[in-house]
Amino acid sequence: MSWDEFRTRLGQEFGKRAEYVFYRAGLLGQPAVPHLSPLQTGKFFFAPDQLGERVELLNKHLPSAVTEAVAEAEEIMQHRFRLLGYRGIDYGTEIDWHLDAVHGKRAPLKPWYKIRFLDFDEVGDHKITWELNRHQHFVTLAKACVFTGDDKYAHELARQFHSWQAANPYPMGINWGSSLEVAFRSLSWLWVRNLLAGHRTAIASFDHDLLRGLARNGRYIERYLSTYFSPNTHLLGEAVALFFIGTLCPNLPEALRWQRKGLAITLAEAERQVRTDGVYFEQSLYYHVYALDFFLHLRVLASRNGLALPGSFDAVLKRMLEVVRVLTRTGAPDGFGDDDGGRVFNPRRNRVEHLSDPLAVAAALFEQDSLAQSVATTEEALWLFGQAAVRTAEDLEEPLASAAFADGGLYVIANSGERAEQMLIDAGPHGIGRGGHGHADALSVRFSFNARRWLVDPGSFVYITPDGDRDQFRGTAAHNALRVDRLDQAVPDGPFSWKALPQVQPEHWVAGRSFTFFAGSHHGYRRLPDPVLHRRFIFHVHGKYWLIRDIAEGQAQHELEIFWRFAPELDVAAAPGALIATSADAKLALLSAGGEPWESAVESGWVSPAYGEKLVAPVGVFKTHTQLPVEHATLLVPLQAREPHGRFQRIDAKSTEVAAYLYEQGDRKDYLICASGTTDWRVGEFRSDAKLLFVCTASQEVTLMVCCLASFLEIDGHKVFSSPAQVEWLEWDRVAGPAGSEPESLKFLDQQMLRARVPVP
Repeated sequence: MSWDEFRTRLGQEFGKRAEYVFYRAGLLGQPAVPHLSPLQTGKFFFAPDQLGERVELLNKHLPSAVTEAVAEAEEIMQHRFRLLGYRGIDYGTEIDWHLDAVHGKRAPLKPWYKIRFLDFDEVGDHKITWELNRHQHFVTLAKACVFTGDDKYAHELARQFHSWQAANPYPMGINWGSSLEVAFRSLSWLWVRNLLAGHRTAIASFDHDLLRGLARNGRYIERYLSTYFSPNTHLLGEAVALFFIGTLCPNLPEALRWQRKGLAITLAEAERQVRTDGVYFEQSLYYHVYALDFFLHLRVLASRNGLALPGSFDAVLKRMLEVVRVLTRTGAPDGFGDDDGGRVFNPRRNRVEHLSDPLAVAAALFEQDSLAQSVATTEEALWLFGQAAVRTAEDLEEPLASAAFADGGLYVIANSGERAEQMLIDAGPHGIGRGGHGHADALSVRFSFNARRWLVDPGSFVYITPDGDRDQFRGTAAHNALRVDRLDQAVPDGPFSWKALPQVQPEHWVAGRSFTFFAGSHHGYRRLPDPVLHRRFIFHVHGKYWLIRDIAEGQAQHELEIFWRFAPELDVAAAPGALIATSADAKLALLSAGGEPWESAVESGWVSPAYGEKLVAPVGVFKTHTQLPVEHATLLVPLQAREPHGRFQRIDAKSTEVAAYLYEQGDRKDYLICASGTTDWRVGEFRSDAKLLFVCTASQEVTLMVCCLASFLEIDGHKVFSSPAQVEWLEWDRVAGPAGSEPESLKFLDQQMLRARVPVP
């Protein structure tokens, strides 16, 4: 522990106890603040005289958002709430602000630092309680007031605000237990102040009460910043809230200091928390978007108030946006890591289909339609930018291409073709520190085609429960990954911590013209008495199919399971050596070439589309109990509904260091040969030193040839390719001709030989 950390923690501990002593002595009064006229505030995302324009734009472009907000406000008037993935939670006539109403557990009213908010028996699920106390539903009431002109929503808002103040005297209760939650509450109050700027005569004292509450919040956040407790999105949200309070409440004595401190922390954390390729360091797509929302809102407000930010900050934002853009090119992305369930702007937009929202904001901020080619205008963007957020440019057709975010370990294999297909491979670190928001999903995949998710991430479901749901959803069996001896790749150590974290090693990434190849390994099972190393190879022929080859290296017998988790709406059936998933117009065949030791089965599992919600979903499994080393090859074949899926089998390679497969469909025969050694190998009439060879034939004519990490290739004794040095990749297409990683190597390719007929091995 550094001296600064020791001093900070000691000061915070002293402050907690001193404030409680002052509270008990009746000396902890409300902050005194001067009255403030609307002209003395900083510039919000819109001025009071622009509210009418914003409402007009929303009614014109997003009328459903207006209707939905008013409908939800009516529920809130009855004290029925939509929180996280839960709907219709009834808090009764008088709202109990300390209650987890889903589980019927009330947090005790005692000094906040004495409340064990991770103890389910004491408080229930604290996230449910805190979600209500973020007061984002206050914003919904304020919007309903603006949309309808009916002050009843503003009066209900004021009643709930004063009810909350009476029930949460500082420093008592769970709702002072997190600086991030105080930050969220502050952002909600600031939205309310600006939405109700034209309705203050109806609730004359309410605005001053809000301002006094914001002063209390700012002082609390500044004293209890999560600098060493949770220096991730917690610290970001707190810094952004300080910046907002300092900017929008300039009459508060500490305003300028809060503005400067909040901005300085945010700029520093943008450099620290975002990897060089734009991936957020928590290794969670949801937290990536969460952090990006904080950054974008601060960036827009700073611009509104004439504060110039360094270009390096915009560069970080654009790298983060590129990650989101790539992952959402084929529709709703599938996540990885934890799903927090909350959002900075509208907590209802907390599902995977909403994770592209930052692109709409960024398109208006940076005036780049390319950032939002397939993203509709959002309510958030309209509130922030008005007319500038209405995109008039036609959506552009972007050819899909594979992309690698190597620092964050995200590898995206994609192609356009007849059907847009995209696979995400998670080969990154487990997260930061002890990986609190990462899952045991090293080398797992997610797959979509035809604008539909097929192989999915399970989500998180919940963080705190007494029945093990947390570990079930973040465990290896919940992901499209290989599990050994029914153990997770990492060992859970509390709800937000792991031990024995796996080290993931990407080994090869080759993106050719007509193919993409990935290879990686992780050592999560090296901790076993008989250490096991898992290697996964993925080879995709663009527009055709995907080979996923799993190798478990060890010396003893082990139980192995390869899980395939499908979207809930799909039908999945097991056939000999295959799993077949079907929708109304398409199907995905998972063909096994594992051989006799492997069995296929379909089981029932869970997928969580939002925090607190779960749906039954089919799970396919290839499993065996056998002597290691062993491998299993799965061919993923996307097809039309009635299209035959063909036959996939392993063929004799006559070497333990070579695995060879044959895929037959009609008159087409495709050979896929993988080598793990360093010597030459022979399979039938093929001879090479390639780490990977793919040959596609139709009526015995070669139509496509790909080799990776090779110096020569012979077919039927004839040299097709021979180079004095190994080349990374080389391919030849009967129509498109040759291509390669090193143009010089193409002169060593005999195209005439490839155009000749090839004997079938």
